[in-house]
Amino acid sequence: MAEPTREPARDPVAEAAARRPDRQALIAGDLVVTWSELDTRVTAAAGWIASRTGPGDRVALVLGNTVEFAVAWFGVLRAGRVAVPVNPGYTADERDHLLTDSGATLVVDGTEEIPESGAGAPGVPANEDLAVLLYTSGTSGRPKGAMLTHAALAANHDQLDRIEPAVIGPDDVVLLAVPFFHAYGLNTGLGSVVHHAATGVLTERFDPASSLELITRHRITVTVGVPGMYQAWLARANAAEALAGVRTAVCGAAPLDERVAARFRALTGRAILIGYGLTETAPVLTTTAVSHRDKSGSIGRPLPGVELVLRTAAGSVLWRDGTASVDEDLEVAESAGTDPGEIVVRGPNVFGGYWPDGRDGPDAGGWWPTGDIAWADGDGDLVLVDRIGELILVNGFNVYPAEIERVLIAHPRVTGVAVVGVPDRETGRRPHAYVTVLDDPSPGPTELQAHCAVRLARFKLPTVEIVAELPRTPIGKIRKRDL
Repeated sequence: MAEPTREPARDPVAEAAARRPDRQALIAGDLVVTWSELDTRVTAAAGWIASRTGPGDRVALVLGNTVEFAVAWFGVLRAGRVAVPVNPGYTADERDHLLTDSGATLVVDGTEEIPESGAGAPGVPANEDLAVLLYTSGTSGRPKGAMLTHAALAANHDQLDRIEPAVIGPDDVVLLAVPFFHAYGLNTGLGSVVHHAATGVLTERFDPASSLELITRHRITVTVGVPGMYQAWLARANAAEALAGVRTAVCGAAPLDERVAARFRALTGRAILIGYGLTETAPVLTTTAVSHRDKSGSIGRPLPGVELVLRTAAGSVLWRDGTASVDEDLEVAESAGTDPGEIVVRGPNVFGGYWPDGRDGPDAGGWWPTGDIAWADGDGDLVLVDRIGELILVNGFNVYPAEIERVLIAHPRVTGVAVVGVPDRETGRRPHAYVTVLDDPSPGPTELQAHCAVRLARFKLPTVEIVAELPRTPIGKIRKRDL
């Protein structure tokens, strides 16, 4: 029997250069690179990488949000190697784990200069070849590499393309401030700019003042951000003027405070589009761009081409979106409704499991459980509740930390909160809240517990500890395992 035809992967940089050779591709400080120039540099990088590695070898990229990263990233893909983006801020131990676990044979960290012109690599990868290992730690343990193919990366752009009106288009200028070692910054940010042959403005370290200046100077029309970025911008006196030309504001990676969303809307007249996704899904799964664009507190609906269901712990489906085919794969619960359930997804953007053997990937039917819990409101929009692993059982009752966090963050002098479960002699476990607050005057634990008491059932009431700061990842997520 003949082997199936291996469809070659797309080369988005080559396609962009063919369509718009003289269009500004990337801007980093005083450096401006056109699509034609970027294509030439990627060709040279691919040849340089291929001369030092073999097919399928892993290449670690220890670089910030620079043109050099973009050149190396697309050079690795063009050469048919597997990229392993690494946070440049990692400690030696953290970095060594990624290099050892991935078996990287080449490290690109800026110490050795990649030629800007020269011969390219022979051949092209096939569409189902592995493109990248994106390391994600989840809620505990050592980071593990999510295996994403060229096809999965491209599929997420195809899914986003089916949204009307378009989130990003070819004439947009996009701020690229989310780190490229993260799936959101890499594929939704940099990847979208290349997919549309738009223009990306790079910044290595987010600073509210300098980034607003970039938005004004380069007439940026799309911001791809995280909640902390929008909160920091809105605190600046010139925010309204600087953001006046932004037509699309996208927020992901962590829940957005509804007060921040309302403030942005009042200041600019536009809503922030909220998205939800995971590293393992390349990354976007749902967005308010396909439902109610001005609806705070929701993560919207699945992208076109993503099938999504909410499933009970016993495996029955509580809710499904209109495109999800569940008859042959999943059993629908007899009392299906809008109770919270685990988000389970299927689609061409879903990863192939964790490196190196594909463990914990999609099942035989293509369905993958995300570990996130949500419920669907009356409009069919999803509301994220919490991670399964963060559920706290208090005397047998389910307590979701995110519910308590929403109550505490609504206090006018609370700036950050993280709720975790701690052992309790009487109830088994109890919720404990770490809270950062504003001074002059600062609320104490008693005041915050009283604030919770009128909004939460007694078994959900947390003990409260005031802290100076909360440990966060580079994109603003709170690292609860460090607490």
